[in-house]
Amino acid sequence: MITKATILWDQPGTFNRYVNECCNVCCDHATHHMIAAPFYRARTVALIVPTGFANSTYSSLLPGLRASSRRIRSFVEKGGRLLVFGAMDYRAGAYDWLPFAVEYHHEFKQRPLLFPEESGYASLIDGYDTSAVETDGYFRDYDADVVAETPDGEAVIISRTVGDGVVIVTATHEYPSVPFMGAFCTAERETLF
Repeated sequence: MITKATILWDQPGTFNRYVNECCNVCCDHATHHMIAAPFYRARTVALIVPTGFANSTYSSLLPGLRASSRRIRSFVEKGGRLLVFGAMDYRAGAYDWLPFAVEYHHEFKQRPLLFPEESGYASLIDGYDTSAVETDGYFRDYDADVVAETPDGEAVIISRTVGDGVVIVTATHEYPSVPFMGAFCTAERETLF
């Protein structure tokens, strides 16, 4: 089995250290310039897009994601795994680079979370108090399955199988749990991006 992730961000940060040191996941880093370049190739189990990717105050990643949307779709279709956090921006269209429709509403708030169906992805927040999870928003419109939602029906974690892979989109504003990261970033083989 191979345990490996590539974190897409402007420069390595504390999230990279968390994934590498706490989760024991071999962690590569790729910038928006790298993923948009046609010659860039990487082999990994999972791509991870941290919180704030659409907010220009925090990151320049969104143009690179849009430029590489076909490669991202191909990566997932071939068995890759994609974990995407909150856009942290009020503008519509922040997720238009994903292989399915997602609309996000930015709003910091502690939210109680329910898990309407059995899902292996509920472990994303293992160890957190599900009656008060820090979130940076919720998903208003999406072509995906709900993993976790509020009692009012606000979807906070969604997932969708695309080809042989999976995309998980979450507005939780917490680090994903160590058990989740270990399982999500481990597979029998890497996938070419």
